Amino acid sequence: MTITITDRAINQIEEVASEEHVDLTDKMLRVAVVPGGCSGLTYDLGWDTTVQEEDTVETHNGVTVVLDKKSRLYLDGSELDFTDGLDGEGFHFSNPQASRECACGESFGV
Repeated sequence: MTITITDRAINQIEEVASEEHVDLTDKMLRVAVVPGGCSGLTYDLGWDTTVQEEDTVETHNGVTVVLDKKSRLYLDGSELDFTDGLDGEGFHFSNPQASRECACGESFGV
């Protein structure tokens, strides 16, 4: 698999889907890397219903995850986690491709 997703992150994805009335049998979680942030690139998570030709589709504990070709290169070997501790609440990536990260961990560079 391109990325791993911790059980805490899966639980939070399911909780958010429930709160937003998203049916995970009909929608997928799209994980992407987009330009932005103080280090040049940032992570983007959102619901999607369409798989493009060059997308990779993975299933993590019943959650379907879609990654586009460019994002897949940036995210290979990454782990998505959810934390609610002193480092701040939210989804966080541990990305071996990142050569630098901003102080808040929201953006990275390669």
